[in-house]
Amino acid sequence: MTYAADRALTSVTAPYSPETNPVALAFDDSRQRMVDDQVRPLEVNDPRIIAAMRVLPREDALPENEQEFAYSDLTLPLGNGRYLLQPMVTARFVQMADVQPGQRVLVVGAATGYTAALVAMLGAEVIALEEDEALLAIGTSFTSRASVDVSWSQSSLASGAPESSPFDLILFDGAIEEIPRFCSTQLAENGRVAGILRPNDGTSSAFLAEAEKDEGWSVRRFFDADVPVLPAFERPAAFAF
Repeated sequence: MTYAADRALTSVTAPYSPETNPVALAFDDSRQRMVDDQVRPLEVNDPRIIAAMRVLPREDALPENEQEFAYSDLTLPLGNGRYLLQPMVTARFVQMADVQPGQRVLVVGAATGYTAALVAMLGAEVIALEEDEALLAIGTSFTSRASVDVSWSQSSLASGAPESSPFDLILFDGAIEEIPRFCSTQLAENGRVAGILRPNDGTSSAFLAEAEKDEGWSVRRFFDADVPVLPAFERPAAFAF
């Protein structure tokens, strides 16, 4: 079945087509079913996201031993407490962020680059921040093979990327327990922060935040999402006697 959203491809460059071998064709079939069965039913209706997810080779953003699960409705382990989020969670919070062509976007905790590549395919100028060398190696290879224009930066996630700021959007590719301080100094005027907020009240939901004049944040929550916290943004465990 062809959907109207699938025909509106003018804002997305398709950088990838499957090779003519059974494995690549099987991944391509699984990719189409992922979009039709997991993404579209959850009100992801931005045609740019639908088009990009139909061609972006998610299997290449995973270690070899996890590639067979690339299009499963699962959050997949990448090692060292890091994860590739469920396709439907990624699609929904990228749609929520309302990325526009030409915006400068910092993806914090970019891991193996899937979300960063998806945002870049929407026309944004993307800086992918990652501190884990093994994940960075997979990510740079992935975005290169997929011919997606992403600039990678290896540095502490907790510091952001001051040398590349300001950003129109800072997007966390994983949950955070609170909005880090660096966001307020690295956002452009009217910039926004997006991701999954998981404070200590037991809730976990996608959010958009804008800075307020008193240095606080105006936070809007959108949908529940049970996503692991990025280790760099975990609060220290409270000492107990």
